[in-house]
Amino acid sequence: MICGDITSPKIFDAIIKESIDREVDIIIATPPCQGMSTVGPQEKNDERNSLTIPVIEMIKKLQPSYVVIENVPNYINTKILYEESECLLVEVVKKELDNLYHISVDIINTADYGVPQSRERMIMLLSKKGTSPLWQIPLKNKKKVTLQDAIGWIPPIDPFVKDLSEEEFHRLFPLYEQRRIEALKISRWNTPPVHIYRQVYVMQHTPTGCSAFDNDDKYKPKKADGSFVKGYHNTYSRQRWDTPAFTVTMDNRKISSQGNVHPGRAIESENNTEILYSDARALTLFELMLVMSLPQDWPLPINTNEAFVRRIIGEGIPPLFVMKLFKNISS
Repeated sequence: MICGDITSPKIFDAIIKESIDREVDIIIATPPCQGMSTVGPQEKNDERNSLTIPVIEMIKKLQPSYVVIENVPNYINTKILYEESECLLVEVVKKELDNLYHISVDIINTADYGVPQSRERMIMLLSKKGTSPLWQIPLKNKKKVTLQDAIGWIPPIDPFVKDLSEEEFHRLFPLYEQRRIEALKISRWNTPPVHIYRQVYVMQHTPTGCSAFDNDDKYKPKKADGSFVKGYHNTYSRQRWDTPAFTVTMDNRKISSQGNVHPGRAIESENNTEILYSDARALTLFELMLVMSLPQDWPLPINTNEAFVRRIIGEGIPPLFVMKLFKNISS
């Protein structure tokens, strides 16, 4: 691993030298997406948008048989200043490399390839002319894998609520410790996220597949001062069992962020006067691993920081799709 700024000549040359010494014949490039993503500010002159240029230069120098450039779908609409004029990134790649490579550009959804998560990505495949086979996107699966398929077998897990007294917490969640122990038998990463009670409370009253913003006023999201929270309907939102999971974002531990809350199961309240919903929490890290198509026995080091892994998962591309992509040139 060579860590550093790819625009630095020293770092760039070190990568080139190491690649030549190791006879690298495939390049995987994933330039930062923060300047292109629809959930970001999309600043026109974000310098990170131009990091495809050193990738192009690296391809020219190494001329590998295959290249994949992966990014958010909006990559295809992103322009950079190139040769004193604005030009689409995709057109820059084609202008510089179509004399050497067959180039295809696709927008894919990983849910079409057996991943239990709806996640759109831009995939640009380059096959060096004269190389066989031509690299192509894999065939879609006939059936999608749902969230029920991926995590429906995991028993209920209560959230850990940080702003309640110990006595009040155990009164409201009497099975917390028992469920936590059972969850840890599955994986050490299957631990309940930490939340605040007013968010947990509204999600206990939010049905599977719904947003708390659709609840009666009594159960809508509120601030600490009791006023209503303003937000989008994909926030404070429970997932659905019968579809692939929503796109996992970097803020995947927050109830208040996009579609992070477990689907839950309907249960009767203690006094049988209302229907509540279990698992009023964001997905555990273990559940996120399964949603990302990572193996159940993924050997994360014990001292790994959970928040760090959550961020990485929120930025990643599901490995099951990558495996299927590379199988198309592995024969």
